[in-house]
Amino acid sequence: MPEVSGPVALGEVDRAAYSRGFRRVCGVDEVGRGPLAGPVVAAAVILDEGTEIPGLDDSKRLPPRRRAELVPRILEAARAVGIGEAGPAEIDRLNIHRAALVAMVRAVEALPLTPDFLFVDGRHTLPLDLPQEALIRGDRRSLAVAAASVLAKEHRDALMRELAREYPGYGFERHKGYPTAAHREALRRLGPCPIHRATFRWVAEAPARPAQPDLFPAA
Repeated sequence: MPEVSGPVALGEVDRAAYSRGFRRVCGVDEVGRGPLAGPVVAAAVILDEGTEIPGLDDSKRLPPRRRAELVPRILEAARAVGIGEAGPAEIDRLNIHRAALVAMVRAVEALPLTPDFLFVDGRHTLPLDLPQEALIRGDRRSLAVAAASVLAKEHRDALMRELAREYPGYGFERHKGYPTAAHREALRRLGPCPIHRATFRWVAEAPARPAQPDLFPAA
C-alpha cells in the first residue's frame, strides 16, 4: 500500500485500507521513549470498518481526564486489543529505538486474532510478515493508531502509579518517569532504583543509590 502523503483527516487512511479489501486493520503505537524510568509500552488495536469513537485524537493532544474517559469507549468499540512492553533492562541492552519496536511486535502478537494490515506510528515498519505501512504522525491520521496511542499511554501511566508505591520518593505517580526537574533532583538525592534506565544520561550521571541499612545485623 503506497504511503499517504500530505494532511489527512483522522480515519481517512483506515478507510483507504478498507477500500482495498483489508478487513482487520490494526493501528500500533508506543509511549515511553523519553522517560528515565519504567518500560516502553505499546498497544495494538483492530477496529471494524465504520467504527466511530467521538472525541478520539492523538493521546498527546488530549488532557488526562479525556484520555481516561476514552479508554472504555475504545475497549468497547475495538474488535481486538493487545498490549506489549519492553522493560528498562531491555532498553539498556537494545537501545530505546529497538526496544520500542520489540514492544510493538509484542502488542501485535498479543492480539487474540491476526490483523491483515498494520498502520505503525512512526518511520519504521515491524519485523512481522504482515502487510503494513509506517505512518509519520499516525496517531493524527489513523483512527486505529489514535486508539492505540490512548490505550498505551493510559496503561503506562497506571503502571507508573503502581511502581511509585514500590519505589517511593521519586514522584513516578506525577511525572511517570520523565526527566522533570523534580525527578532529576530525586535521582541526585536517592540514586537510581531498579526501574531506572541505566544508559540514559541523567541516570548514568546520578550517584549510586545509598545502601539500605541492615535490619538484621549479625550478632
